[in-house]
Amino acid sequence: MAKTLCSLGILLFFCSLFLKSETSHFVYNGFNGSNIVLDGYARIKDKALKLTDRSKNVIGRAFYRSQIPMSGNSSPNAISFSTHFVFQIVPSDTNRGGYGFAFILSPSTQLSGDGGQFLGVVNPSNDGNSSNHLFMVEFDTVSGHNQKSDRYGNHIGININGLNSIYSESASYYNGLTQRKEDIDLEDENPIQAWIDYDGLAVNVTVAPFPTISKPIKPLLSLPINLSKVMKDFMFAGFSASTGKRASSHYILGWSFKLNGIADPLDVSQISAIPAEKSSSSQNKLKRALITTFSVVLFLLVLALISIFTYRKVMKFEVLEDWELDCPHRFQYKDLYVATKRFNESEIIGVGGFGTVYKGVLQATGAQVAVKKITSNDTLKGTREFAAEIESLGRLRHKNLVNLQGWCKYKRNLLLVYDYVPNGSLHSLLYSSMGTVLSWEQRFNIIKGVASGLLYLHEEWEKVVIHRDVKSSNVLIDRDMNARLGDFGLARLYDHGQNSHTTNVVGTIGYIAPELTRTGKASKGTDVFAYGILLLEIACGRAPVTYEPDRNAILVDRILDCIQTGNILNAVDSKLNSTYAIEEMELVLGLGLLCSHRKPESRPTMKEVIRYLNRDEILPVFDKLNSVGSKRADLIRSRFMALGLADDSIVTTSSIPSSSAGEMSTSSFEISGR
Repeated sequence: MAKTLCSLGILLFFCSLFLKSETSHFVYNGFNGSNIVLDGYARIKDKALKLTDRSKNVIGRAFYRSQIPMSGNSSPNAISFSTHFVFQIVPSDTNRGGYGFAFILSPSTQLSGDGGQFLGVVNPSNDGNSSNHLFMVEFDTVSGHNQKSDRYGNHIGININGLNSIYSESASYYNGLTQRKEDIDLEDENPIQAWIDYDGLAVNVTVAPFPTISKPIKPLLSLPINLSKVMKDFMFAGFSASTGKRASSHYILGWSFKLNGIADPLDVSQISAIPAEKSSSSQNKLKRALITTFSVVLFLLVLALISIFTYRKVMKFEVLEDWELDCPHRFQYKDLYVATKRFNESEIIGVGGFGTVYKGVLQATGAQVAVKKITSNDTLKGTREFAAEIESLGRLRHKNLVNLQGWCKYKRNLLLVYDYVPNGSLHSLLYSSMGTVLSWEQRFNIIKGVASGLLYLHEEWEKVVIHRDVKSSNVLIDRDMNARLGDFGLARLYDHGQNSHTTNVVGTIGYIAPELTRTGKASKGTDVFAYGILLLEIACGRAPVTYEPDRNAILVDRILDCIQTGNILNAVDSKLNSTYAIEEMELVLGLGLLCSHRKPESRPTMKEVIRYLNRDEILPVFDKLNSVGSKRADLIRSRFMALGLADDSIVTTSSIPSSSAGEMSTSSFEISGR
């Protein structure tokens, strides 16, 4: 038995050595049949790894398929590594290209990076986050990140977790004979070789023309750094490139990688430069000459065809208006018609005040989308609401907001195309009759997600966005149970430092701040009020207003009754079966009441809300509060009263004049004052 166990142990030991060797050492003198994961535009062409072509606004990524063990057992530092690769950048034949590419070590092959200057690695919301655990060396051909305008770049930089280089130099190399620094153009359409070496103490980056110059003795970049806190135990190695308004083809022609040693040299005889991508100007001249010649003969026929085509075009499509010019991708109506099975009722996933939402599958890509078809008896009103949502959501990008993919305006049909969010709305999950119960952990995560999205709208985007309809049915839950705030049909935008000029009352009963009924002016504070009601709804599992005769009609009244009787936790959703963190629950209930205070000046900002939720600051109700049973309850009640939260200071929906009810439903939309 002992011999058997010993033999099995030896076998496992050698297997682990084999697997580690396979994942920590590889050489590709061409990529046909290689063990590479491709993402986005990336593809294998003529033995080369082509990350992008000269199309605008594309992203291409490629990773070695297996994870690489990046931590050593005998040292706190990250394990050493070395990589050698040959690349070639072919710019547009009309001007300088863009935007370059990066070698990256990442804990995942699934990156949420944007194109252009972000190189497909990160986006504005996660750029620089320490949780990214990214190491990258960028070969940048257009500088401009965090600068006012793009300009000629041609530099190489070492980056940690984002696009800001901690060390960079203009692309160059040290001549082996003279040790003079020679410039090298990353976009001169000739292959260039690069070496990246890390010995556990410093990163060295070296470049040189390929294949005429061997590896220079002196590196271009040498940065003392400890990567053990950056890299996780297992990482993926690969490349990412992107284009934007400018475009280049980005190729990797050969690649070798090795842990704890020097990467093997590449076989020059097996690596070939990509032939120059010829301009088609001469072909275009020939085509124009042929067209001109034939047009003389076919003039009358062509004129007739143009007339017919123009007539049908005018009849089929409406003229683009000013607001349409800066909007995101415009879909063809026929594609959305097919995607939603002719807007079949079986595909309906939601119905709101301004339209019906259908699930769709785009034939071209197979991607699932949500298509909102706006309906309105007032065509002008519907068009304005449509424009409002495109203008706001169309340019917003945040992980806790619903992403608008594009739009379509066809005759009297107004359509918006979003990412498909599979788990539906928070409202449907809270009040599900299918036995589904959101856990407290999931609810608290949703609360923090909505707060993060509102903070972005109020403080972090280029303009202030007032959502004006924060409620549970407008919070969608994605595949990972994260919250994404959507439905921006009532949103208003204005510049930071200015006040909103909105003068009409809109929203949903139960979430409308009391000052709206007096002034009609929406503000950050009115969004905070609605967010506070949402907190109470999530914690208590009850709608803001109910119509059951044996229960308190107003949710806030129910909570205040519980405070008066000495235990605020009696208001908590019974479906949780007391399975929740008491301090978190008290925090959410107290914060919900504070956010829904009748006095706008007494409400916190969303920045303060985030600090309370992250425990960076203590909510005034709970400051210096011990955890002794009845004494704690008495202290909480007295502090609520001291803050004006446990008497008649909370103005609930029951105090709103009934004559205003019609003006405050989600169907009351007016564009004036935007």
